[in-house]
Amino acid sequence: MFGAVIIILVLVIAIPVGFLMTMSIVAGVLGWTVGDEVDQTYAGTEDYVLAYPES
Repeated sequence: MFGAVIIILVLVIAIPVGFLMTMSIVAGVLGWTVGDEVDQTYAGTEDYVLAYPES
């Protein structure tokens, strides 16, 4: 009985939390790399000036 409760807690709490934490790291890395590539591609264009008015 106690083993079943532990398994349910792991399936309901530990695995989803671990998945969400991992995906947030992946999303951060992906956003940083794609953003850097886009900034390099559009540097000097009107789109870049609109996105970064201080430049």
